[in-house]
Amino acid sequence: MSYRRCGNSGLKLPAISLGLWHNFGGNDSRENGRNMLRRAFDLGITHFDLANNYGPPPGSAEEMFGQLWRQDFQAYRDEMVVATKAGYGMWPGPYGEFGSRKSMLSSLDQSLKRMKMEYVDIFYSHRFDKETPLEETMSALDQAVRQGKALYVGISNYGPEQAREAIAILRSLGTPCLIHQSHYSMYERRLEQGLQEVLLEEGVGTIAYSPLARGLLTDRYLKGIPADSRAAGGSVFLKREDVTEAKVEKSRKLNALAAERGQTLAQMAVAWVLRQGRVTSALIGVSRAEQIDDIAGFLKQSEFSDEELDLIEQILAG
Repeated sequence: MSYRRCGNSGLKLPAISLGLWHNFGGNDSRENGRNMLRRAFDLGITHFDLANNYGPPPGSAEEMFGQLWRQDFQAYRDEMVVATKAGYGMWPGPYGEFGSRKSMLSSLDQSLKRMKMEYVDIFYSHRFDKETPLEETMSALDQAVRQGKALYVGISNYGPEQAREAIAILRSLGTPCLIHQSHYSMYERRLEQGLQEVLLEEGVGTIAYSPLARGLLTDRYLKGIPADSRAAGGSVFLKREDVTEAKVEKSRKLNALAAERGQTLAQMAVAWVLRQGRVTSALIGVSRAEQIDDIAGFLKQSEFSDEELDLIEQILAG
């Protein structure tokens, strides 16, 4: 595994991080989750990304991670970067979501109990809350660090101007913003619409979630929708109608280019997200340990020629 410095901080993150958004919930196999965590760590993937509401049901991903951490990883705490977030709906009532100090800090306390940890390495504001003063949300992140419950703080799903203001507030409080987590892939380019420039100017790292476009940038859907796939199962995150023939045809052409480069489509998709060093880490989600092996193989061919990058843009514009 290769490691990249996160913005202007002293922290390095692996080029690939493992997200526990799916496949670590209360209805998922604990043994499969254990296999994925162990395989990732053995490959040098030291960063594990969670949120309070990951599951389903909400909280169950943190609970499973906490059990497995106690079982297998407790001795390696100082070799791991563990992140969690607060901001999306977690419990009923007025305090179970968004960005108030009450909600943010209560959520972090609950997360630490579920994960059986004294602190997390990164605590995020998971989304911008237009009804709460940004100073309140950012001061909650600052307080989490000062209480010793987080080492670093970050923001996720913020727009360019929201991010710039949040970064300025955190800097004034003496707790710099470490990282921004953004949806980014060949099929999702909003990061390039001003936000990336803000983060580079401010010295904030970027971690890209869903770099495989929830499976569309793998070989999973090249020949249709498999019966056991996420799209076939009624997932709210990838619906059958999202797997359009136009997008699948683009993926087929991208897959052909990946084959010419001697790699899988998934490997090329991750390499593309990490091109030019502008993104710190690609945050992957998997359902089997073997998929981690495949994606980590991108390291064998992580560079692109100008001609390849131009061809990718032509395919995507197609």
